[in-house]
Amino acid sequence: MKMEITQKKVNPLLKRTEVRFTIDHAGAATPTKGAVVEEIAKQMSASKDTIVLDSMESVFGNGVTKGYVKVYESKEAALEIERDHILKRNGIEKPQYVPAEETKEE
Repeated sequence: MKMEITQKKVNPLLKRTEVRFTIDHAGAATPTKGAVVEEIAKQMSASKDTIVLDSMESVFGNGVTKGYVKVYESKEAALEIERDHILKRNGIEKPQYVPAEETKEE
């Protein structure tokens, strides 16, 4: 799998970098989402929990996949901006709310 970043756009308002990429995987299966996120993390020097894979499409019969990914400055920025189902799809979980135990008066 050979990945090339074709376009990189910094979006300071949303605290992210928007990346378009092309993967050449001739003779092999389409790469998994996990493999793509790992490769983006290596190339962008980012943590996996700050990367949101938005779309990935294979070109039929070519062995080429094109996609779009958003790399946030921090996990908190991703949690603030992205929708819940997108975060869940990318394996980024929101912290669970745990209510404090109430003391009972007797």
